Amino acid sequence: MSEPVGFLFPGQGSQFIGMGVDLYEKFAPARDVYEHAEQVLELPIKALSFEGPEEELRQTRYTQPAILTHSLAALAALPKMNPMLAAGHSLGEYSALYAAGAFDFDSVMKLVKRRGALMYAEGEKNPGTMAAIIGMEAAAVEQLCKEVGGVVVPANYNEPKQTVISGEIPAVKAAAELAKTRGALKVLLLPVSGAFHSPLLKESAAEFAGYLGEFEIRTPSFPVIANVTGQPVTTADQVRDCLAKQLISPVRWVATIGSAKSLGCKRFF
Repeated sequence: MSEPVGFLFPGQGSQFIGMGVDLYEKFAPARDVYEHAEQVLELPIKALSFEGPEEELRQTRYTQPAILTHSLAALAALPKMNPMLAAGHSLGEYSALYAAGAFDFDSVMKLVKRRGALMYAEGEKNPGTMAAIIGMEAAAVEQLCKEVGGVVVPANYNEPKQTVISGEIPAVKAAAELAKTRGALKVLLLPVSGAFHSPLLKESAAEFAGYLGEFEIRTPSFPVIANVTGQPVTTADQVRDCLAKQLISPVRWVATIGSAKSLGCKRFF
């Protein structure tokens, strides 16, 4: 394949009952991923992913390791490829870093299990929510957040005119209502258990950064574009720094795809 290829990995919200079952049944390397993941995670990932129930699969503490396992199973099922870069949306950054060899299998599984558990616990203790604002420029969304009382910030810059906000429930709802009066095409409250990528996760972020410090990070074998900066990271220190900040920083997905294109990537898997 002559055309340079980039790998993109999904984040939370992409889960569905039955995910991975086709890979498990058709590809021995994908089956190995699921068996090994269950041992490392000590969670019934196959049953949760293949059969549900949905209310359990939607719990952050289970969603994140389930999506990671699915992504790594898909990667294992692919023929050998040499991508020029990788990126992942929030949680998906861990799959991208694994693909680039920055983490070994056991490490990435343990990190994502702890990340999901911390985010779930924070959501239980310190409730928050998120909302997608569609059809409005990012700068206008940033302005809305500044005008509303309480904690509400842009969390995901997903498209030039689709930004997700995150924060305290009353503040997010107030900003969402204000967006409707300012011409947003659509405002969607998201079914999430916490205010991800906002200051409400600062305790989890600090605890997770300490846990991250226990793991070896290797130099990525190809550039991985970080959520926090929207720029490629090429050293282990850059990876560690960006992951430590990721939970309380916005996902700069528009910048991420812009960086991938500027590096010459035109085709994405």
